[in-house]
Amino acid sequence: MNKEIAVIFDMDGVICHTNPYHSKAFREFFSTRNLSPTEEEFAQHMYGKSNSYILSHFLKRPITGEELLQLEFEKESLFRKIYAPYIEPIAGFTPFIADLYNNNVKLGVATSAPFANLELILSKVDIREKLGSVLASEDVKKHKPDPEVYLKSAENLGISPDRCIVFEDSFSGASAAINAGMRVVGVLSSHTKDELPPCNLYIENYLQMSYTKVSDLF
Repeated sequence: MNKEIAVIFDMDGVICHTNPYHSKAFREFFSTRNLSPTEEEFAQHMYGKSNSYILSHFLKRPITGEELLQLEFEKESLFRKIYAPYIEPIAGFTPFIADLYNNNVKLGVATSAPFANLELILSKVDIREKLGSVLASEDVKKHKPDPEVYLKSAENLGISPDRCIVFEDSFSGASAAINAGMRVVGVLSSHTKDELPPCNLYIENYLQMSYTKVSDLF
């Protein structure tokens, strides 16, 4: 195959199993407000969603502007404190990304999380020098399932969306990639196949993944 390809990774639930720690942070955050969401509610209204959506949903009113910034900072600070001692990539991720990089695949990360969370994970998962595009929530106006973050990633990488494969674990994230005209690999860390839109491939981890498997998707 002689045409260039790009692989773009979401972060939470795709690079690392962060969602259990986001749940812990949100539980602590909501408990101080006498709220106790169930795991089912988190699965439906937290994983893959923006903080503006999550906070507005659970606090039952629009959370915007300065209040959103303050509440988001409180919750994400809790998450970083809770998760920092446990940062570890999903099995097989590091050798997989090295294989892609060694085969001249363009690489990016596109997350709905704030940049401080991305910085924390990249401080422990040593892939930064391999990335041609790094985008967090501060870099877009519209959040997933809007395709903005993935279209910007393709633009940063200098490649057409139809030559991109996105690794995603959430319905909104996979939908964003599909809306951008990209192929999608569903990472089953937070949801089952039935809970995601139709993807080109589904994986539990990266132990069986390789450059060849990615190129075969085209």
